Amino acid sequence: MNYNSIGKIAAAHGVNGELILKHALGKKTSLKGLETIFIEAHKGEFLPYFVHSSRMKTETEVYLQLEGVATREQAQKLVSKEVWLAEQDFQLYAAKTASISLLGFHIITDGKDLGEILEVIEQPHQVLCRIDLNGKEALIPVHQGSLVSMDQQKKQVVLDLPEGLLEIYA
Repeated sequence: MNYNSIGKIAAAHGVNGELILKHALGKKTSLKGLETIFIEAHKGEFLPYFVHSSRMKTETEVYLQLEGVATREQAQKLVSKEVWLAEQDFQLYAAKTASISLLGFHIITDGKDLGEILEVIEQPHQVLCRIDLNGKEALIPVHQGSLVSMDQQKKQVVLDLPEGLLEIYA
């Protein structure tokens, strides 16, 4: 199964094990109807947690009550952990315009496919997309100046990259 990261558990809330999820889904949401989230216990090991209830806090935060997490101490153990959704849930809850929705797209420059976007890192003036370029991790900047076009159907992001950028990963 494919998973997409949507954010992190920011804090425990109250004494009944409620959590605050800080997400990058790109739209206000209460995650209503979501049944399962996955928390990465160890690198590549995703543990399912069933959502008992959820409600919106702010545009980027949601209160979550998970089954089996009933005390502040249990909630505290999940703070700072990354939260993932199964691919089909991610498609339902992420805004099409959210930079996180670029996961799985391919970066194209000069007609060449550089690779699949594996991670999206949001920064104030740009988004960095992590790809695997010739076996090395590469961070490709996406901003108004570099974005040529986006094809939702083909899942491609066409970029005009600065001269010499790819050479640093050679």
